[in-house]
Amino acid sequence: MSELAPPHWCVAPGLTPYADALAAMEARAAAVAAGEAAELIWLLEHPPVYTAGTSARPADLLDPRFPVVAAGRGGQYTYHGPGQRVGYLVLDLNKRGRDVRRFVHAVEGWIIAALDELGVAAFRAPGRVGIWTGDGGHEAKIGAIGVRVKRWVTLHGFSLNVRPDLTHFTGIVPCGLPDFPVTSLYQLGNAATITDLDQAMQRNVPTFLDTLSCPGEMEA
Repeated sequence: MSELAPPHWCVAPGLTPYADALAAMEARAAAVAAGEAAELIWLLEHPPVYTAGTSARPADLLDPRFPVVAAGRGGQYTYHGPGQRVGYLVLDLNKRGRDVRRFVHAVEGWIIAALDELGVAAFRAPGRVGIWTGDGGHEAKIGAIGVRVKRWVTLHGFSLNVRPDLTHFTGIVPCGLPDFPVTSLYQLGNAATITDLDQAMQRNVPTFLDTLSCPGEMEA
């Protein structure tokens, strides 16, 4: 178990406008960096929105049917909307190890462990950040990860498709990977709800934090 106090766990009700969440997250990260607030794991859903990471290519925005917002995180275009669990992680890597690669790896492992509890075999794919699973014999992306680190405090985090409208992803090339489809728990025939996912994620927080802070080699 981590010797640090666990981050505050917050689940937002309803749909949170993306711009409001972005402002609140950035304010919280500044407060954490200043030692004025606790770390935060913030789970929420957004109204439909396309967000552009710092590597987003204009050609990958195919149909801007929803608002398009520059997110300031790493990565390319992604979609957020109802039925998708978004997790914003405001964690102090000054206290948990200044290693961004390890942080991303730990987030991936955390989500994979939670999905395993729900009966979904998910995995990492070499050279492709995110969470992958099999869908009809093909690899499909079920979760995206995009982070930013400022003063060694993390911002943004992950999104995981529970039961979003997957047609909404067709307005972009998700994460700049045109050859791979996106999927969801519902698409896979899994009846788990967002609440079920939240509970599985929360049960795996201690292991996530231990992995984040643990020195040595990372597991594959």
